Amino acid sequence: MDTKQASVSVHIRWMIRRDMPAVLAIENRSFEYAWTEEDFIRCLRQRNCIGMVAELDDKVVGFMIYELHKNRLHILNFAVHPDARRRGVADSMVHKLLGKLSQERRNRIMLEVRETNLEAQLFFKKIGFRAISVLRDFYEDTIEDAYLMQYRYTPTADELAQPHNRISRMAG
Repeated sequence: MDTKQASVSVHIRWMIRRDMPAVLAIENRSFEYAWTEEDFIRCLRQRNCIGMVAELDDKVVGFMIYELHKNRLHILNFAVHPDARRRGVADSMVHKLLGKLSQERRNRIMLEVRETNLEAQLFFKKIGFRAISVLRDFYEDTIEDAYLMQYRYTPTADELAQPHNRISRMAG
């Protein structure tokens, strides 16, 4: 299938309970140390935890779990089914999240990536994320380190011209 055609047909929506079997299947195909259904449920019960899924042809092919914080978003879990990779699914989900950033409120996205997950590191780097630190022995399941990666929102010229930003612009 043509990449552009596939990326156009990606539909992103909030995760619902009925999505859990598909999400768990993607999780188990994607990670050696996969989250359990209990892990997902515990996380999604938190008020600041959001789940989204991506569909291709009415089939869930990807998911993202993220937390809302006062001034940032934090991606906790993110995967695309191996059969649907390189078709714009992950790009669509991340760009949906980037659309939630603003200069006034949440102005960055953070996430941790395993040091051995080069594919994810390169994917996020391509979008504009930068590794800002190494988290030693980060995971409970291995002695593996993680890279803390961050995407910072860049305000538009119109946003910079807004009067309420003048003082912070002069001070910065």
